[in-house]
Amino acid sequence: MGDRFQVIVDIDAGEADALRLAGRVLEWLVAEGVVLAERTRCVPGQPLGHPPGPHWERAVTDDWDLAPSDGLAVHTRRTGFTSGADMPGAAHCPHCAAPTPLDDPDDPDAPDGATAWQRFSTAMQTWHDTGAATVDCPACATAVPVQDWTWDEAPVALGHLGFEFWNWPDLTDGFRARLTALLDGHRTAYVWGRF
Repeated sequence: MGDRFQVIVDIDAGEADALRLAGRVLEWLVAEGVVLAERTRCVPGQPLGHPPGPHWERAVTDDWDLAPSDGLAVHTRRTGFTSGADMPGAAHCPHCAAPTPLDDPDDPDAPDGATAWQRFSTAMQTWHDTGAATVDCPACATAVPVQDWTWDEAPVALGHLGFEFWNWPDLTDGFRARLTALLDGHRTAYVWGRF
């Protein structure tokens, strides 16, 4: 069945903002009793995370069967978040909203036969390594920062700040909105999946 995760990613936070904003959100989560301040070995694939607090249910929908079995990992460095093994079907330009299919091997705009997914994947790696990369929109010809594209089906998000809840019931829209309100008006993405 695998481990299930949900991540709220701050797309706009830079390296300088990530620690400050992470501290603000974590302070709120602890004050609300959603997670505990102490860090333990409670997150798959991470050395330490914050275990669920006594009022973890304030973050989740009412239709849960089991309490969270793992905790919260807070990422404060350049990270690519994906839904797991599934690839998005298309990327959407934030300027013109045109979709770019990612699995078209006959893409006429592909330089040297590279598929759209290969172009995005290369840009994502460049962003991860350097902090900046763009992908030209085939529809409007705008050079768009790779982290600004949106995705259909399986979500992808790139950011310096992410709050990753492992094996929790579904987070409510209200909880996600309250957490996002602590991020200085930054855009966020919600990524979920299984490993």
